[in-house]
Amino acid sequence: MASTGSFSAAGRELGCTQPAVSQQMKALEASVGTPLLVRTGREMRLTQAGEALVRHAAGIIAGLTAAEEEVAAIAGLRAGRVRLVSFPSGSSTLVPTALAALRAAHPGTRVFLEEAEPPKSVELLREGDCDVALAFRYEGAAGAEEWDDLVVRPLLTDRLVALVPEEHRLARTRGAVAIGELARESWIAGCPRCRGQLVEVCEGAGFSPRIDFATDDYPAVVGLVGAGLGVAVLPQLAVESVRPRGVRTVTLEPAVRREIVALTLPDLAQVPAVTATLDELARAGERQPAAR
Repeated sequence: MASTGSFSAAGRELGCTQPAVSQQMKALEASVGTPLLVRTGREMRLTQAGEALVRHAAGIIAGLTAAEEEVAAIAGLRAGRVRLVSFPSGSSTLVPTALAALRAAHPGTRVFLEEAEPPKSVELLREGDCDVALAFRYEGAAGAEEWDDLVVRPLLTDRLVALVPEEHRLARTRGAVAIGELARESWIAGCPRCRGQLVEVCEGAGFSPRIDFATDDYPAVVGLVGAGLGVAVLPQLAVESVRPRGVRTVTLEPAVRREIVALTLPDLAQVPAVTATLDELARAGERQPAAR
């Protein structure tokens, strides 16, 4: 209207009818609460409010166009952002493989990584501080319903193994070893959740482990065992994330396993970049030796 001077001319330029343009203008005037056009003879002219709207129209249209292009880029995985939180052994095994594949397939998608153990990582997800959280839980442990409100993508099942010094009496044992055979040993414990699981398994076997050292650092656990200062139980994935020098791994019975998953919120599961990240994490899980 501002450039054509009439509803009919505006309709021809826009490819619609004169009544349709008139109705749109009436709706716009109702929305802003003041007239935008006045009739002068056979022509229409802008009111002061109409002139103000026209001055801003180019910027508004440009902003909408830019927004549409940005949304289209995100939807088409030409852009996007994913905030990922992972526990340490996942960060050094699953995450690098998954993110390298994601970058190769969708170079415009950026992933930001932070580390946190569950349940902290799950809290960050629920609080909106991340989009995907890697977490784990032990088979048969209480609290299986703790993820009921989340989208759960299984990645792999990870078995716990014992670490003993190379010269330990059980170092060259073939086959599985009952955890009770380690009852009299000094123990090196891992993260708080793993530590709690260790105590629970040992008590189930009829003894309480004597924990002399506790550390969240897996290389430190391996170093302490390798120095002959005790034995430890670690997830297989954690062992694969370090170079286990000076130690031997021993299969334990009864088997203790943990389920490793990627979690997200139901609404976030519909975001293309989040979906692509979950897919690559699942593929990385399938390729892990621990999964086999």
